[in-house]
Amino acid sequence: MKKFIIAGIIPLLFACSAKDADKELSKPEQLKKYKKELKVLRKKISALEIEIKNENLVEEAINVKAKKIEASKFEHYITVTGNVEADKNITITPETSGNIISIDVVEGQKVKKGDVIGILNTAQIQRSIDEVKTNLELSNILFERQERLWNQKIGSEVEYLEAKAKKEALESNLEALEAQKDLAIIRAPFNGIIDEIHQKKGELASPTTPFAQLVNIDKVYIEGDVSESYLNFIKAGENTELYFPAIDYRVEAPIYRTSNVINPANRSFKVRINLNNYNHLIKPNLISEVKIKDYEVENTIVVPSIIIKKDFQGTYLYLAKKEGNKNIARKTYVNVAKVYNNKSMVDSGLKVGDKIITEGFSQVVNGTLISIK
Repeated sequence: MKKFIIAGIIPLLFACSAKDADKELSKPEQLKKYKKELKVLRKKISALEIEIKNENLVEEAINVKAKKIEASKFEHYITVTGNVEADKNITITPETSGNIISIDVVEGQKVKKGDVIGILNTAQIQRSIDEVKTNLELSNILFERQERLWNQKIGSEVEYLEAKAKKEALESNLEALEAQKDLAIIRAPFNGIIDEIHQKKGELASPTTPFAQLVNIDKVYIEGDVSESYLNFIKAGENTELYFPAIDYRVEAPIYRTSNVINPANRSFKVRINLNNYNHLIKPNLISEVKIKDYEVENTIVVPSIIIKKDFQGTYLYLAKKEGNKNIARKTYVNVAKVYNNKSMVDSGLKVGDKIITEGFSQVVNGTLISIK
């Protein structure tokens, strides 16, 4: 606008001069008057040019957002991959050999400890048992007679002892055969679910052949490998956060134990977390993300990691400083101790009460005039 004013002064001058020309002045007087008016006009033009130049040099303030630093809590976590294991998960095999004459369960069936799962052929053992029982009946009769005679001081002691030994031997033999027959009955060793049956009726079972898979997942545990560098920071009893991505399930549980041996192959140690799983939502061999806290400090300075930058001199951020009646962005070098979850813990370079620029920091440099929203 002031440029237009300057541009309009000169035509105005000539208009005034035209009016003056109507007056009866000598030419020397007119020339003197024009020079005087031109001198005044040049001063006005010069003043206006300086004013316009100064206005163009005024710096525009950058709009930013700033936040006052307060002492807060900083926590650092590590995340490892864990694998779910059932506390009771076994492959059942019979204790003796024989043809399978019956399978008394189906896959997915719940069983209790001692329930019959399958029976092997015991016909041969049963014949031996029947034979021994027959001999034992006769042996008992002979022993009773010999005992009565011996009590009456009739007969020899040798005959009495022979009858007694034969009877006891048959009793022991019968007990062994019945125990062997009992081995042919396959029973559940604990409460659980028949997860899989490996054999079919009529096949030959043996102690080296898997018969069925029995699992109880009321209780499970998660094991994960942690780098040996965290050995001094992770202890039994510390709380963990578990996440199972496949089922989108989260739960918290304490560390049950940490192993006392370092795996030389990957320089790690194991952590174990026990879980109650009464709803059977968590399955064996399921993958879990285990989040473990390894560091915690109270009353420290925590800033967003995004506002921190680096140059050849180090790590820095921008503070909003009040200088006179202006707000100025000042580059401040800091030392970042730890970083987690987009937050940085600063242990030097800042103090409580400083104002950090949280928005607009990428548009400023050291000394930029700022306007705080």
